[in-house]
Amino acid sequence: MSPTTTPSPAPAAAPSSKGAKRSLMSSLMDATALLRSASFKEDSYVAAALPPSELRALADLKALLAKHPDPITIWGVPLNSPHQPPPASADGATAAAPPVDERADVVLLKFLRARDFRVRDAHAMLLRCAAWRAEFGADAVLDEDLGFKDLEGVVAYMHGWDREGHPVCYNAYGVFKDRDMYERVFGDGDRLARFLRWRVQVMERGVRALSLRPGGVNAIIQVTDLKDMPKRELRAASNQILSLFQDNYPEMVARKVFINVPWYFSVLFSMISPFLTERTKSKFVIAREGNVAETLYKFIRPELVPVQYGGLSRAGDLENGPPKPASEFTIKGGEKVFLEIDGIEGWILQYLVALWEIGRVVSGTGACEERGALFVILKSVVWELAIGSSLGTLQKQRGL
Repeated sequence: MSPTTTPSPAPAAAPSSKGAKRSLMSSLMDATALLRSASFKEDSYVAAALPPSELRALADLKALLAKHPDPITIWGVPLNSPHQPPPASADGATAAAPPVDERADVVLLKFLRARDFRVRDAHAMLLRCAAWRAEFGADAVLDEDLGFKDLEGVVAYMHGWDREGHPVCYNAYGVFKDRDMYERVFGDGDRLARFLRWRVQVMERGVRALSLRPGGVNAIIQVTDLKDMPKRELRAASNQILSLFQDNYPEMVARKVFINVPWYFSVLFSMISPFLTERTKSKFVIAREGNVAETLYKFIRPELVPVQYGGLSRAGDLENGPPKPASEFTIKGGEKVFLEIDGIEGWILQYLVALWEIGRVVSGTGACEERGALFVILKSVVWELAIGSSLGTLQKQRGL
């Protein structure tokens, strides 16, 4: 019995010039390379780590923004200091300029990277984003009640973080397979607009969880569940969400994980591909149906993966702070496992077993017949056992 080791993720192979004509197999091969390779590394936001060409582009963008007469702020970060006479101190001497917000470099680099460091294109994109935020009222959307309480925790929601500290946003649109639910949310243009506003609200929650500082956590993880997702009906909404996020939230996603990917994903990919930049497509990770827990565990610890995806985390588990780490083991079929757990006597512990070989997840209970111990016998192939160690991930029932 040995602790599970988790390989470091790495970038996929360079996208083909054929773009949307790529097959599902090609996409899966790229995703597999992303999971296997150990060379993947996020772009740095530390100025000292940037090559000279990128530093010049950053300086040029700052110079363009400094020419604007009005201050520009995005995600609460001031991005320019409009030209104005230097402030004077009480004795008439020129006072020191206010300190530059270190978050500005992070935000500006996101726009530059989204436009491959073409300064004027990045500048134009940034101004359009600032104008959209003002018109949309993005800074105030977090305080709005948009009437989608029943979609919270189901369709799009922030839950936990990955092994590197990125906040994780889960998306699951299978609920809209129900015609009544679809009509209630997308039945006309006004309803669709309200849903898009709610989806922006969820994204703004994710942005608020970021540090937006050099060396900090500056992007989220998106996990999208394609199970039962109605393809044709959601095409318009999906395209609008993709376009809106690409235009106004550049480089905010460190990794995009697709789970429960069905056979027709190649068709879906061909539809959304024109709306995605090459940088975005290079971040894709794809998990086939039945391979969800294995894929998510590579990036997210079991105690933070929702139970519906083979993890130990239930709704509300994180309200009182992060859970204690779960124990992870690789156990061969037929092995007997004896686990010592402090402070538990005569209770039942819930455990979860992800059976990767045949692609399903099994949960159950084990009796603690002795103080502080759980005895589990596993009987076939190789199983992955994850047992939580705190309330919320470790469910205990009296009765033994």
